[in-house]
Amino acid sequence: MDVKLDSSSSSETVFDRLSNITVPRWMWLPTLVFVATRLGILLVAYLAVPLLLEATSPPPYHLRGTENILLDVFASRWDTGFYISIVEEGYKFRGVPLPSVAFFPLLPLLMAVITPLTGDAAVSGIIISNLALWGTAVFFYRLVAENHSAKVADRAVWYLLIFPLAFYGSAIYTESLFLLVTIAAYYYARRGQWRYSVPFAVAATLCRLVGIIIVPMLLLEWWRQWRTYQVEERPSFWALLVPATAPLGLVSYMAYLWYVFDDAFAFANASAAWGRVPQSPFETVGNLLQRPSVGWLQTFITGQIHFDNWIDFTFVTVFLILGIVLLYKGRYAEAAFVLLGVVIPFSSGLLMSQRRYMWVLFPAFILLAEWGEHPWVDKVVTAVSLPLLALFTALYANGYWVA
Repeated sequence: MDVKLDSSSSSETVFDRLSNITVPRWMWLPTLVFVATRLGILLVAYLAVPLLLEATSPPPYHLRGTENILLDVFASRWDTGFYISIVEEGYKFRGVPLPSVAFFPLLPLLMAVITPLTGDAAVSGIIISNLALWGTAVFFYRLVAENHSAKVADRAVWYLLIFPLAFYGSAIYTESLFLLVTIAAYYYARRGQWRYSVPFAVAATLCRLVGIIIVPMLLLEWWRQWRTYQVEERPSFWALLVPATAPLGLVSYMAYLWYVFDDAFAFANASAAWGRVPQSPFETVGNLLQRPSVGWLQTFITGQIHFDNWIDFTFVTVFLILGIVLLYKGRYAEAAFVLLGVVIPFSSGLLMSQRRYMWVLFPAFILLAEWGEHPWVDKVVTAVSLPLLALFTALYANGYWVA
């Protein structure tokens, strides 16, 4: 029997087939922005280490010698050491000056899962943080594009990934992981696919204490859908189980701390080692605005002003304003997430690290992306963000405190 072959199909190469594949915009654009911004950050860090002076007194608890410059920068600075030590040695509470129980377990748990494959907890942390940030970019794009427009989504992802503290998304910190789980939880809730929000909402409270702000966000989103949708499209009351189960991440960590250390609130008690204790934000602001003994002008001229605190306060103020605007616009779920995300960390008695905490408040970037329709706003956001991102990355790479 003769068999007739299709000459056109037999001559088609693998490259021809790949060229016919259409990658959706929600995949390729955030991926491109992710790759471009990460390469830029890596380049700045790589050049900054040999070109700039290192900090004169870096704290010893975070440093780990490595011959790889980039691994050293993103896996051996400040808090990164705590996550690595948790993976390698377990949690510590009593008998140490800086208890590691202050750091929530989601990131070290994931690091521990893949460390047998990588052979190094530091490498595991870098992989997880960057994969989480890439997933964040994709989910964030889809969230914004489906609820606004592709152009707004383009800008939102761009603004998020060039934020002055966005280099933390590639280091062993929880920011990228927290962004991923909170955005995913909100994304599925907005689509009415509430059951898919559950694992992400629980993960948010297992990632960071401030993850509890996902609860009011989801509650207000449920209320918005119930109030505005037609009867047949309204979410069921069963969907309220999603925000109700979100605190299970926090509860499970508290149960672990109670079982191992006999203190369910060990994470809160440990934070006092860093000087973080409950304090009114007004008292914190009052301390910042207290007139120096030699006067403001003399303090400024002599360089004795605490610029770090003022930078953090500026970021807090900007995001507080963005949260108030969201509230004014009636976007209550997003407003609650931003405003509580500002107030809770700011009530810790310290301005330290506040600029980094602001990065995870993703609804603020949606609002900025909407305003970015005006070319001058887009240019201002980009012109301010990129130089600060380069500056803070270079300082961080050389062991200076940034956030």
